[in-house]
Amino acid sequence: MALVFLGLGSNKGNRLAYLLGGLENIKRDIGAIQTQSSVYQTAAWGFFSETDFYNMVVSVLTELSPEDLLRTCELIEKKAGREKKTVRKEYQNRTLDLDILFYDSMQVASHNLVIPHPKIEERKFVLVPLNEIAPDWEHPVLKKKIKELLYTCSDTMEVTKIH
Repeated sequence: MALVFLGLGSNKGNRLAYLLGGLENIKRDIGAIQTQSSVYQTAAWGFFSETDFYNMVVSVLTELSPEDLLRTCELIEKKAGREKKTVRKEYQNRTLDLDILFYDSMQVASHNLVIPHPKIEERKFVLVPLNEIAPDWEHPVLKKKIKELLYTCSDTMEVTKIH
């Protein structure tokens, strides 16, 4: 069994319903959720959108390999109506986005998967909910705890707890 941290986000349609549906699919297809953050609202990161995101982080025990976990996350996104990850390397609005943040303390770098997820340390919308459930988790590459990464994060975007 591996302990994985997944980031969930939605800014299209009924955002809360997509997150809740994502949680149910994670339980069914990936594994038992160990901890779950609150839901947070933030502006879109990396592109302009009129609709803010709802974001959260969960930790899950899974028997899936990193590659199978990625495929399963993509299937869950597709079930939620997600069409494409990006267009011409540009971010877009999405019904459900699932990101593999950490897979135990493993490092993976392949053509379609990088773990830990790149730029965690630059994204308050990931660090704030991650800090809520795992402040002492150590980033295996940066060798800093989540609470340290949040404290030194240069992202000035407001992250507001909603649920």
